[in-house]
Amino acid sequence: MRGAAMSLSAAASGFVLFLLSLTVVESQDNYGVTYTSTQICAVKGSTVDIGCSFKHPSRYTYLWNTVWFTKGNNNNPDDLKTDPVYAGRVSYSSHWKSCTLTIRDLRESDSAVYKFRFETNQKSFTVLPGVTLTVTDLQVKVSRIISVHESQTEAELKCESSCSPAGRLSFVWFKNNQFMVERRSYQDLFNPGDIISCAFKGHEGYRSDPVYIPKLPSVSVSPSAEIVEGSSVTLTCSSDANPAANYTWYKEQQPISQEKQIIFRSIWFSDSGKYCCTAENELGKTISKVISINVKCE
Repeated sequence: MRGAAMSLSAAASGFVLFLLSLTVVESQDNYGVTYTSTQICAVKGSTVDIGCSFKHPSRYTYLWNTVWFTKGNNNNPDDLKTDPVYAGRVSYSSHWKSCTLTIRDLRESDSAVYKFRFETNQKSFTVLPGVTLTVTDLQVKVSRIISVHESQTEAELKCESSCSPAGRLSFVWFKNNQFMVERRSYQDLFNPGDIISCAFKGHEGYRSDPVYIPKLPSVSVSPSAEIVEGSSVTLTCSSDANPAANYTWYKEQQPISQEKQIIFRSIWFSDSGKYCCTAENELGKTISKVISINVKCE
């Protein structure tokens, strides 16, 4: 087995973040496979080409079949084309001395080791260990809260990937779909309603899920009919937020619960009063409208 230095020139029809370790494997009887890269990192939702080249003795030998696989043994591999998980998403391209596996609409579950096998009228040949594909999904993390100004929060955010090599990739940031800055972290004042996401520079079409301060919480009362003593009543606070919100309930401006719901299994007249809730995540906090609970005696 022979190894060569790092290569970044391998073909990719989608967004490939980095490629490592050009590796050549040859056997003594002149059969061989060269994987263009042994490690590939690509973004969820994109398309990737995993390439290789192969050879076999040309005299009295001709190609019968080519197979890419992740499961099964080397002598009886499970062809990706027949795997329902990859249905409609994979295709092969094989020409003399070149072979390409294309995977579209990448999923994180596609992270695996991909191996190429070719069959001739003389013998079959598989090269191990294959190509390791890691599919990453960008995430925005709140790394630091700097200050809180009434409804505004000044915070530092970081864009994270499961396989981004430090110092090699550049990130860009968007607030309310407007480009803001190019750097790994992003510091700013955030208001309720602001939506923030990040992407790799040059590949802004593959953005992270957005993060935002919780939206104005809604409060529901169940049942919604007249409330009488002894009945069961549930108050629910809900808000759209990313990261997910934590909730706090207040009665007459005093905190009474840190659950999303307050359940009165047998409500009493003394439970009457004005209620509201807050929804809070790492980016900020919002407060619901006040509702009045009037419990009537039977």
